[in-house]
Order: sequence, then structure tokens, then C-alpha cells
Amino acid sequence: MILPLGDDNRDRRTIPYVTYALLALNVVVFAFLQEFGGNWQFTYSFSAVPEEIVTGQDLVTDSRVYSDPVSGTRYRVPGLGPTPVTVYLTLITSMFMHGGWAHLLGNLLYLFIFGDNVEDRMGHLRFVVFYLLCGAAAALAHVLATYAFGGSTTTPMLGASGAISAVLGAYLLLFPRKRVRVIMLRILMRVPAWVAILVWFGFQLVSGMGVLGAGSQAGGVAYAAHVGGFVAGAILVWFFAPRSASRGAR
Repeated sequence: MILPLGDDNRDRRTIPYVTYALLALNVVVFAFLQEFGGNWQFTYSFSAVPEEIVTGQDLVTDSRVYSDPVSGTRYRVPGLGPTPVTVYLTLITSMFMHGGWAHLLGNLLYLFIFGDNVEDRMGHLRFVVFYLLCGAAAALAHVLATYAFGGSTTTPMLGASGAISAVLGAYLLLFPRKRVRVIMLRILMRVPAWVAILVWFGFQLVSGMGVLGAGSQAGGVAYAAHVGGFVAGAILVWFFAPRSASRGAR
């Protein structure tokens, strides 16, 4: 694995208001609407559910009790709650919710390091549209993989990972040689962005391929959304970032 710590921002020309707003919005939703993960009714009502996206119908299910086959521990899994808006809007609402502190902080770290430079190159408004569009595309990639590989179609998906993966895809093409401080192989080092991001993407791809037989999600991680978001970002960056500015990126 690789852990980014920061990058070179000396050539950044603007204050990344949108990136800061997205960081704050994710924290606010998790703290006040999800109640630090305790408000399951809100979370399960506004997460993206593959079956709901495919059918266009809102699903409401009962909670279920599961037993861990190893420890024998029994725990209750909440059912899907009613969604008071069109289910297709959950493609957007789901990207602002998280399953726990580790999930939230990991996403915020990547967005904080890589989002500001991409926003600077695209401009504030284009970056907002890019982020939301790619986040929705990542969720759709997860839906497709869920049906293609026999995953649970009623398991909700949430998190900013897909949209942030798109930011990484854009960063890779806009700033391939920008130096990034990372911890890799337990060593602190500075590497070109293309090395840091491709190592990350390779992990997502290998991990995703490793769980295809069991569906598109394993251990609570929707790898298909990560890969789909990354690919969407790498493609759509050319429609949102001026090509003339991109040629001068370092």
C-alpha cells in the first residue's frame, strides 16, 4: 500500500474553495446527518442501492440478524429505509456519506492532497460538475459490476471514493511529474505523481479482480466504483481542463 502525505503546490494559482467546501460537507454530513455513523435510517435511505438504480423503484426492507460463522457473534443489519426523493438522486447523495471514521478520513486525505491542483487547472465551476458527474459514473460502474458478477443487489453503497478516484485519474494526466510525498514500503520518499497514483490504481485493480467471484464488493470496499471513477476521470478531464494549460503541467 501507499500513503500520500502531500504534494508540491508552488504552481497553484487559486484558492481551492470547492475542494475545501467538499471536505467540509463530507464532515458535516457524517457528523450531523449520519450522527457519526449512528443514524442508520438516514444512511440506508440515501445510499445508492444497485437494485433501486436499475428498477427505478424505492426498496424498503426489514432489518436482519446475522451470525458470524467464525466467532458466532450475532448482529443486526438495518433494512433499507424509504428514500424521500427519486432513487436516482442517491447517485449523488451517496458520495457524501461514509461508513466510519477511517473511511471518511482516508477519503478526505486524498481529496485534500490531490483535489486542489485539479480544481486550480479546471476552475471552480467545472471542477464541481466534474466531481459530481464522475462520482455518479463511479456508482454506476459499481451497479454494473454488481449485476455482472453476482453481487448483492440490495447492499447499499456510499462514500466519496469513486469521485476522488476520478480526481486521481485527472491528476495523473494533468500533473504526471509533480512530486508527491508518500510512505511506501514503510519508507518516506518523494516520487513522481504517476508512480504514486499508478501504484494506488494497481492495488484497486488487483483487489477488484480478486473478488470478482464473490461479487463486486468485499470487505465493505466497492473496488468497481474506484476503478470506474478513475477511468471516468481520466477520460473526462480533457473536457473539463483546457488542453493548452494541460501541456504545461509539471
